[in-house]
Amino acid sequence: MTLYIGREASKLWKRICAETTTEINLLLDNWKYLLAGLIFQYIHGLAARGVHYLHRPGPTLQDLGFFILPELGQDKGYISETVFTCVFLSFLLWTFHPFIFKTKKIYTVLVWCRVLAFLVASQILRIVTFYSTQLPGPNYHCREGSKLARLPKPESVLEVLLINFPRGVIYGCGDLIFSSHMIFTLVFVLTYQKYGTRRCIKQLAWLVAIIQSLLIVASRKHYTVDVVVAWYTVNLVVFFIDKKLPELPDRTSGNLPLLLPLSTKDKDSKTKEENQKLLNGNSVDPADWRRRSEVNGKTMEDANGLHADTAMNEKQKLSSALVHCAVLPCLCIKSSAIIMISINIYHGIFRVPIASACVILFPMSNAEIVIVVSQCRRPLR
Repeated sequence: MTLYIGREASKLWKRICAETTTEINLLLDNWKYLLAGLIFQYIHGLAARGVHYLHRPGPTLQDLGFFILPELGQDKGYISETVFTCVFLSFLLWTFHPFIFKTKKIYTVLVWCRVLAFLVASQILRIVTFYSTQLPGPNYHCREGSKLARLPKPESVLEVLLINFPRGVIYGCGDLIFSSHMIFTLVFVLTYQKYGTRRCIKQLAWLVAIIQSLLIVASRKHYTVDVVVAWYTVNLVVFFIDKKLPELPDRTSGNLPLLLPLSTKDKDSKTKEENQKLLNGNSVDPADWRRRSEVNGKTMEDANGLHADTAMNEKQKLSSALVHCAVLPCLCIKSSAIIMISINIYHGIFRVPIASACVILFPMSNAEIVIVVSQCRRPLR
């Protein structure tokens, strides 16, 4: 990735403006999905706050991870949260990298639509599981004797709806199976695994996910079962949801309009690639097709540089003219002079034999088509 700085700051600004325009257009088309995903994040927090009222502290359950991993203690519990914060911020910054970096494969809005879909599906399963059975929390503030282990009955609905953010989220109890931290971490890692470009970062991301799992158990925020269930549940959810969602458009595809200006190097490489395709006899990008006509036995590109759609329309019109003339009998002698004159005027124009004594001319414009068709029909009246 190359970051434009210094004397190319103007290019960076143009790239940011162009990318912002593109993302705003995508946001106008997909804002409902983003809003629904964000609203469900609040619903998930509300559900986690609600189960805290049902939590009953008790002795910590026997857990294999607690025997293997030493306890970090309350003074080092921040390590797990620090790693999770770094993962979250790193992924957030990566989703916005198309605004600055030259190499890009994703659209920020579309990526977050997919991420929120993965999160919502996983969080729905999580809500169902931790409301099915309330386990005694292993965290320090959830154990017996702690004032935060149980919440008094709410005095008003507003107290529940506000969920005492952010303290109510950080010091929650009862929302155990399965780990919410692992949901976010695995969704981010799986998304980068598919759309990221750096192999070393992908490997580092999986390593961080494993470290995050061990830190969650070592800090006693979750039982080992909460982490284990998260690992296979989130992977399965992402696997099946990803198959149902439409695939992200490839930004490198030639079928899409060019969103950002190309540098001189990119233009040269693209020109060389197209020339190589032409030499090999392969077709180039459909968006770059031009009408071609035979001139003196050579195939030359039309100077007007008409778009592929215009060329297709012209071909359809020429085909219709061919049908009109093809159904007529052979041209009589009276029209032969006109044909000869037309040949002289349209020297080198594409000709198609219809009958043994008839030649149909294909002119290059609509007006010329009308003239030729009318001359074809006139001798028959």
